[in-house]
Amino acid sequence: MRVSIGAVGRMKAGPEREMVSRYLDRAVGSGKPLALTGFEVIELPESRASAAAGRKAEEARALRAALPPGIVVALDERGKSIGSEAFAAQIGRWRDEGRPALSFVVGGADGLDPDFVKGADLVLSFSPLTWPHQLVRIMLAEQLYRVTTILSGHPYHRGD
Repeated sequence: MRVSIGAVGRMKAGPEREMVSRYLDRAVGSGKPLALTGFEVIELPESRASAAAGRKAEEARALRAALPPGIVVALDERGKSIGSEAFAAQIGRWRDEGRPALSFVVGGADGLDPDFVKGADLVLSFSPLTWPHQLVRIMLAEQLYRVTTILSGHPYHRGD
């Protein structure tokens, strides 16, 4: 199953981009024996529409066009909060069902279009707090690496 992160906005060069890259590189190595591949970031430009609703709608159209067909997980502070082991188990189930792709979506500065969120297979929250998009990408990349270690039984994750 191909795993990707669709993100509105471009991350500048620097330590944040390096951390995302480091975790995704680790996920590539540990995910391959688990039939989890890709671990790529698809960056899309922010809309220049004048109103927030228009920006979100335009960004949603661009995301739909850029993401591979498959499972879509929208990241939103109003989403469901789950633990790392349950997260890994869900990804394992999707993989075992033969789903071709899994995309995680991080919206732009205004967030995600409500219709896009409604159409997602899962709406996931890392916290009810609002996080900068750079940190969300880092946390997501780390969790994807953690998923591969949980599914493979590697000791990186020290659960209960």
